[in-house]
Amino acid sequence: MYKFIKNTLFPLMAQFSKNFFVCGLTGWCIEILFTSCKSLTKTNRKLLGQTSVWMFPIYGCAACFKPMYRLIQKRSPLTRSFIYACSIFTGEYISGSILKKHACCPWDYSTAHSNIHGIIRLDYTPLWMLAGLLFEQILCQKK
Repeated sequence: MYKFIKNTLFPLMAQFSKNFFVCGLTGWCIEILFTSCKSLTKTNRKLLGQTSVWMFPIYGCAACFKPMYRLIQKRSPLTRSFIYACSIFTGEYISGSILKKHACCPWDYSTAHSNIHGIIRLDYTPLWMLAGLLFEQILCQKK
């Protein structure tokens, strides 16, 4: 049993932890860039971006895309990206609902036309599809 844990589980957990950290940082960076670009629409030339510490573990969950990729790798990029977007919406809805219940959800989409309970925006689907493919590239590179 010890050998199984040492030789199998520990390396898997270490790799997942590394991927979780990389995805969390990547998500944070993307969010800061996205929110700073959105400030241009408000004629704010300072390009101030923002995020929340809560977002790190939420983006970190994209580490689950690596095992998911093994199951869907033979599908077209369009199909994979749609699966990733659905996964992101699910994670966003669950985490947003929990955070909203405790009055600490850092986003509120209730004024957006295509929102669901103010927690997800369906018009962000293409962005989440691209994000899913980006995380796939980061996690599933041939080394």
